[in-house]
Amino acid sequence: MKFFILLNSLFLSSALYAFGPNFPAGPNQQLTPGKLCDKPTSFRYPEHIAYCERNVTYETKEFLIKNYDVKLGFRIESMDRAEFKIDHFIPLCAGGSNDTVNLWPQHKSVYEITDPVEPLICDKMAMGKLSQADAVKLIIRAKTDLSQVSAVIQLLNGIR
Repeated sequence: MKFFILLNSLFLSSALYAFGPNFPAGPNQQLTPGKLCDKPTSFRYPEHIAYCERNVTYETKEFLIKNYDVKLGFRIESMDRAEFKIDHFIPLCAGGSNDTVNLWPQHKSVYEITDPVEPLICDKMAMGKLSQADAVKLIIRAKTDLSQVSAVIQLLNGIR
């Protein structure tokens, strides 16, 4: 497992150097600082965390891509749209919002690295083993510094 994570990190590093100017390696803190759900459709986990149902329109997705391109100089609009998803910086399962300040265009080479963190975090929250505050800190750590993903996964796997 450690070898796979290291190999993935090396692949990511080379992919980001090759394509870095075209798309972000993580959410931009000015455009996407993150936001918790403030209009919950339900509450989850022992901590009773607000949950927002997924609700991101096509127009919102297009706005986010254009915003990252225009304000940050990326070239996402000119790339294959199938290579991107609109990511919830703080995932919905961890109490994240659908607000634009919690969304960003994430390239496949990035989400293939960061996506394994989310179910681990949300499973630990569901078991009452991880608070929302600690979950958000770990998410921010992993998604803003891809070199930390392995350490975050290892920490989460150690929580029993």
